[in-house]
Amino acid sequence: MERPSCSAPKTPSNSVVVQRRSKSKSYRQSYRSCLGAASRLGVTPALTARRLNTSRRAPKSHNIAEKVNPEHLALLVKTEWQLSYVTPLHQFRHTQLKSYSRQLSAFIAAEKQQGLAVEGSQSNFKVSFSVVQGMAGTDGDPETVLIQILSKPMFAKQDEPQRSVWSGWLTCVNGNPEYLRSLPTDFTCLPLFGSSGAENLTCSVKSWFQQYFDCCFGRLEISQTSLQWLVALWTNCHTESDIQHLKMIWSLPAVPPLHVTYTVNPQDAWDLWCSVRKDALERSAGEEDASSIDIEEVTRFMQALKSHFYRHFRLDLSAGSLNQVSTALGSAKSTGKIKISSSRYMITTLTLLTECALLKMPI
Repeated sequence: MERPSCSAPKTPSNSVVVQRRSKSKSYRQSYRSCLGAASRLGVTPALTARRLNTSRRAPKSHNIAEKVNPEHLALLVKTEWQLSYVTPLHQFRHTQLKSYSRQLSAFIAAEKQQGLAVEGSQSNFKVSFSVVQGMAGTDGDPETVLIQILSKPMFAKQDEPQRSVWSGWLTCVNGNPEYLRSLPTDFTCLPLFGSSGAENLTCSVKSWFQQYFDCCFGRLEISQTSLQWLVALWTNCHTESDIQHLKMIWSLPAVPPLHVTYTVNPQDAWDLWCSVRKDALERSAGEEDASSIDIEEVTRFMQALKSHFYRHFRLDLSAGSLNQVSTALGSAKSTGKIKISSSRYMITTLTLLTECALLKMPI
């Protein structure tokens, strides 16, 4: 049986869900009137008209290992996650996670009977929702929610423990305070969604959320500007946490397409970054906040890297697109895949990705 698209919510069959949609429609209308006239498509101008912040605080080491459950942290770090954005959840309550665990377990079981969930090698699924305390960037951020789907092989021994076959999380780290304050009290904003596991299970989880919380999911690609921000932010961490390498993968328009892997020695990257920062501070005559990084510095840093590459190989990377960046702190791909390899700078990375998700949402 063919799997329905996981981007389209199922038609609600009860009055409760219909009522949620009615309230959500009223919310969207009131929010648009608060922030200005919306387009014919109903997109919120206050979000879509904005761009990524042009200035950010330099990354600081956050020892969240002291705050976050070690089991949760071990899962979040060094796992590659596929990112999505998700619109505000209607009537989602952090106090109801046990109930949500039971409901999603039943939902997946029903889909499995219809041949829509993962089949064959796994027995019954058990879902676990939990709060990841210590991940919020500010007091106004909702707590991060971790979702795990557990199962065990069909012919496993009776005493064999279940193992995780799918994981996901929803988070909001340093979310736009003006936007968060504008939300009615019955909406919870966790705009950044990460998933790791079978695509059919991802679709099941998204379908359940869409049906019960009247929300929408969408693929979150990481733009070239955001990738460049990560290059600068991670390089800036080198003195506190050796980035070991700065690796970038570019694609150039050629026949056949040309893919270039550009790896920079960490000390060379740091020296170049320091020269860019020094020039910026000197031009601002001391007015520049040393803890702040400006988009112009990011642009000059990237241009210097591309100029260095051109001098050696006579290839102009400006003609292509940046598809992937990585250091010892993590890696990110334009397709929306992210791996965070160090918990010390997780907050910095998730802050940027939360901003990307909020800007992407069509509310």
